Amino acid sequence: MRAAESTLREAGYVVSELCRSRPSCFDLVARKCESIIFIRVQPDIGSLSTNDSAELKAISESFSAPCLLIGEGAREKPLQDDTVYTRHDVLAITPRTFGNVVLHGIRPLIQANPGGYYVEIDGESLKRRRQELGLSAGEVAEMVSTSRRTIYGYERGMAKASVTGAYNLIWALGIPVAKSVNILEKPENQRKSCVLTTAKLMLARNRILSKILRRCVRYHITAVKRAPFDFVISVPEERMRIIGGIANRKEPELDRRVDEILSVSRVTRARPILITEGQQQPEKNIRCISSEDVSRIKNTKDLIASVR
Repeated sequence: MRAAESTLREAGYVVSELCRSRPSCFDLVARKCESIIFIRVQPDIGSLSTNDSAELKAISESFSAPCLLIGEGAREKPLQDDTVYTRHDVLAITPRTFGNVVLHGIRPLIQANPGGYYVEIDGESLKRRRQELGLSAGEVAEMVSTSRRTIYGYERGMAKASVTGAYNLIWALGIPVAKSVNILEKPENQRKSCVLTTAKLMLARNRILSKILRRCVRYHITAVKRAPFDFVISVPEERMRIIGGIANRKEPELDRRVDEILSVSRVTRARPILITEGQQQPEKNIRCISSEDVSRIKNTKDLIASVR
C-alpha cells in the first residue's frame, strides 16, 4: 500500500489518506490535474468480492473516474508484469506495471482473460501500413502464418491477436500495430455495469438516506456501504459533487472517518457533509446537518444551499 502511495506522489499526484476507519472498497483516491483514480491494493486479486468490486465501480462512475486493482497474484498464481488482468470487470496490474505507467508513461500491451493472453490490434494502422507496402490481406496472412479472414478481422476490430501473432505482425510490417491499454482512462462501458448495482444499494440504506434519495431523484446518486462516506450526489449543472457521511450515535471511529471524508473531498474537489442524529458534532471543518434539518430539505437546491 505504501509503495503505491509513494509511486503516486513521485509521479505528481495528490493522494488521499488511506481509508481505514471502516471496511472500504478502495484504499485511496489520487488526482493529477483533472484526472482522478480510485485504487484498491489487493495482494491476491482473486479474493476481491463481488460486493467490493460493485461498490468500487459505482463510486468511480459517480466521479467519472477509472478504478484499479494493484496485486501480486490471483489464487496462488503470480501476475505477470506489463499485463492487464480483470476481476469482476475491474482492471488489475502488478506494482511494477503500475510504476511503469504512472512514472514513465509505459502502457501495457498484453491483456489476460480466462482463455489466455491476447493483444488488441490497431486495425486502422494495420490496414494503412498494408496498403502502403502494396500488400493484400492474403499476402500479410502468409507472412505471419495466419488466414486472410483473421487479417480482415484485425482490421475491422473484430478479432484479437495472440501475443505471438501480434509480434509477428509488428516484425512483418515494421511498425507497432498493437493497441496499448490506458488503465488511467475510464472504461466506456463502466456506467452500464454500475447502474443496477447502485440502485440496489440505494434501497438497502437507512431512513435518513432514504429521505435524501427521495428529495434528489433528479440527480445521479450513489449509495454505498463500504467507503468512508455513505453517498455521492452528482449535480451536473452546478459542476458539483457532494459526498456525505451519516454519523452513527455509537460510532467509535467517527473522527477518523470524518478525516477520511475530508481527505477524499479535497482530492476529488467534492463538497463534504456529515449528517448527525443528535450526537455531539466532531470538531472538524465539515458542514454538519442534523437529521431534523434533513426533513426540512425539500429538494436538491435546498441541499446545495445547505452545503454552501
